[in-house]
Amino acid sequence: MRALATWSGAIAGLLLIMVGGLIQAGVPLPSEDGGLRLLALPISLQVPALLLTALVCGPRSALLAAVAYISLGLFQLPVFQGGGGGAYLLDPGFGYLAGFLPAAWLTGKLARQSGMNDVLNLAGAAVVGLAALQLCGIANLLLGALAGRWGPNLLVALLFSYSLAPLVPQLLLCCAVALAALALRKLLLIES
Repeated sequence: MRALATWSGAIAGLLLIMVGGLIQAGVPLPSEDGGLRLLALPISLQVPALLLTALVCGPRSALLAAVAYISLGLFQLPVFQGGGGGAYLLDPGFGYLAGFLPAAWLTGKLARQSGMNDVLNLAGAAVVGLAALQLCGIANLLLGALAGRWGPNLLVALLFSYSLAPLVPQLLLCCAVALAALALRKLLLIES
């Protein structure tokens, strides 16, 4: 029964990550006419989908979903934002994709600890996963600069575009993910 739950969560997580990569994140804001307008954020819903999978399904399912997602992308299926294929290993953004693995595991492990039945703790687990993802991505950018794949001026631009620019929206989405995860955990009767 546990294996069925793990694989079901992994398949659901993989589909969620793939669909999340196609959707640009946005925040509803009040407009002048009293309604709401959507402010587009510079990120997709891919990372929040991964974190939601980890918070709801746990570390094994989230890790399997992340491995499957990266594998599909490296084997020529265009699931990454820039397409797919083995050449993606040399892309500056690949470190962030590789960061899906520790992010999924850490977030899922933290979500399975006791006392994780409130939004603040779940958001904290998501932020820890996001930090792991960011650290992997930054490490890849630094290693690429040391190997001469991009110069110091380009390194600064890459750090800004891959880490600094999306950081605040990703942190905001960690809060939204925590709210969604809490509701799903209650719906699915997941206790910790």
